Amino acid sequence: MALEEIRNFLALSDTILTGGQPTKEQLAAAAQAGVQAVINLALPTSDNALPDEAATVRSLGMEYIHIPVMWDQPQRSNLERFMNEMEARQEQKLLVHCALNYRVSCFVALWRFLRHGWDAVQVYDFMHQVWDPQEYPVWKAFTEEYLGE
Repeated sequence: MALEEIRNFLALSDTILTGGQPTKEQLAAAAQAGVQAVINLALPTSDNALPDEAATVRSLGMEYIHIPVMWDQPQRSNLERFMNEMEARQEQKLLVHCALNYRVSCFVALWRFLRHGWDAVQVYDFMHQVWDPQEYPVWKAFTEEYLGE
């Protein structure tokens, strides 16, 4: 099973892979591909969430970080924690996922904007590969709060 088969899979780089909820087999493929840590932004009750994903990830030799982001109420504190976790793992190969790669693509793009010099066009270009936050008022407002639009 290839990592690219993860729903809405996007590779930001060779070391930052993003996607929707992976299966157990896809997590095993991630470990085989050298992924060292999995960051999950989905809720444990999200569609297709794996029961005890943390144990599965750890059994495959990877670190597991869970930052549950409520779909209808993304919080500044969620984004801050996410950015700090990403910064702490800059030398690692990461798989960052949520249910559909909506939350993740937004958080990754905002992290790049706030800490790595992306502009608003790059933020939206990255997100539009998967979805359009303009269609979801909560996410439109959340994104624009940081982009200053």
